[in-house]
Amino acid sequence: MSDSSMNVHVTIMDKDYQIACPPSEREALHRAAEELDDRMRVIRSSGNVIGLERIAVMTALNLCYELQQTKGHGQNSSKASTEALQRMMEKLGSALSED
Repeated sequence: MSDSSMNVHVTIMDKDYQIACPPSEREALHRAAEELDDRMRVIRSSGNVIGLERIAVMTALNLCYELQQTKGHGQNSSKASTEALQRMMEKLGSALSED
């Protein structure tokens, strides 16, 4: 742990964890821990997954899937934006060449 980090205590699924974290990221860490706790409790309440480790793995898989979907949409949006910009530039070029 560096001099600028401090130990932060979070509780996930009724278990306490101590994590080294820079002071500037403390709030974000607490929000992330709360989100993780909420998601793990939802999976546990479904009754389909038993055991803290399995619940954690299922939650991690769900989060990774959501992250991939977000990245995929970002790439598609970027590609669509680039294509739309290209079409606009072509139209502008055509309009300017007509004058």
